[in-house]
Amino acid sequence: MALAAAALLLAGRVQAHDFWIEPSTFHPLPGTAVAVGLRVGQNFVGDPVPRYSASIEQFVIRQGGSEQPISGSDNIDPAGFFRADGQSTAVIAYRSTGSYIELPADKFEDYLRQYGLERIIDLRAGRGERAKPGRERFYRFAKALLTGRQPSAAVAKPLGFTYEIVPEDDPTTRLAPFRGLILYNGKPLADALVMALLRTDSSVQLTARSDKQGAFSFVLPHAGVWLIKSVHMVRAGFFSDADWESLWASLTFEAPETPR
Repeated sequence: MALAAAALLLAGRVQAHDFWIEPSTFHPLPGTAVAVGLRVGQNFVGDPVPRYSASIEQFVIRQGGSEQPISGSDNIDPAGFFRADGQSTAVIAYRSTGSYIELPADKFEDYLRQYGLERIIDLRAGRGERAKPGRERFYRFAKALLTGRQPSAAVAKPLGFTYEIVPEDDPTTRLAPFRGLILYNGKPLADALVMALLRTDSSVQLTARSDKQGAFSFVLPHAGVWLIKSVHMVRAGFFSDADWESLWASLTFEAPETPR
């Protein structure tokens, strides 16, 4: 019954698609126990997502040159715990299995426009499908960076996610323009809409499009905790129960006021 309740809770949240990682601290001291919260919502305001192992493909912490799984109990928020190394910037990585959702045609198109996916509207129109509900299977690829005593070049290396936001360098070291890459199946993706949101001020919302090399950049106007997010959508395979597959990438980190 508990597992069924968790599944129903998760299903009730999926229409608020944005998904990100919120650790208990972005600045753990060496040896600190860090709680890892999963959030789903809009405009960087979200509800807790309890751990549900059946939906987790990968949930790990990369620090100190090694990778360990993040442990936790099902139906519990926070979704996991680990002990921080604290020596260099660490990467929390989360990858989900696919989840099915069906939206009425008008709501589906509204969300496509919101996330810069107008090309899907055009494809649906070309196939005579604009009046049909949007049948979608979505996948989540979330990362969070935790500040350490030293920066780490590892944060600029892809994790191998199907859809991924990769910083050009370590953004936890100073308040500076954020430069990154959008990768789909390990290759640069052009014309992807990327958004940046500041946790303490919902009015701060930056947008950019990736270029032919998959590169994008933002001039972050304030220090604080930032969410970088992007969505990509492709036609689902012939044997899928959905018409479309959407891939949701996010990255959270804290840009400091004073360079370290």
